[in-house]
Amino acid sequence: MTNRETKTEENSTAKTRQILGMKGAASGETNIWKIRLQLMKPITWIPLIWGVVCGAASSGNYSWNLENVLQSATCMLIAGPLMAGYTQTLNDFYDKEIDAINEPYRPIPSGAISIPQVVTQILVLLLSGVGISYILDLWAGHDFPMITILCLFGAFLAYIYSAPPLKLKQNGWLGNYALGSSYIALPWWTGHALFGELNLTIVILTLFYSFAGLGIAVVNDFKSVEGDEKLGLKSL
Repeated sequence: MTNRETKTEENSTAKTRQILGMKGAASGETNIWKIRLQLMKPITWIPLIWGVVCGAASSGNYSWNLENVLQSATCMLIAGPLMAGYTQTLNDFYDKEIDAINEPYRPIPSGAISIPQVVTQILVLLLSGVGISYILDLWAGHDFPMITILCLFGAFLAYIYSAPPLKLKQNGWLGNYALGSSYIALPWWTGHALFGELNLTIVILTLFYSFAGLGIAVVNDFKSVEGDEKLGLKSL
């Protein structure tokens, strides 16, 4: 492989990382929609979408018919692009000073997107997630809007994880468990509640299972140690 081919492959990899929201991404993107997608970190949607699948299966009431498939796809849209996208954009908004040190190519510290545009994106994703959750509750015939309540709870958890005064991520273990449980337990509960009745057994089991997410979150913190230390954030 020639140097030119190697450089082309590296640039392609960096561009892919940029769109997915991964570390080591390229900088200099000017397409606003690609920048917005980068803020939403699509790579992080996968475990939430999978969590919905697991929850639907654990309900014991999922059937492979068109309506159930469309309902589960809508639930995945809420858990992944909308609410995970909201969470990641919100986190980038409050982490802009840290990202300026750790990941200066990120959209906000690089100046690729303005603060008003970021705030608008946060609100649109949040309101879309809550609104579609309510529609899904109506579609599923729920007397109690459990999907909407779980969506609001997830939004609140995302806020107190990233934003002062609580900013749970400042407390390494508590913050990491909150992050892990929101990526494992919450989508599982949502998928289960969509097709069945959420019960205490499922809640407890998935909260224990969320300790796996704690380990993932701790490993993820290593990439941010330098900026965290400079700004007094005790992520590790």
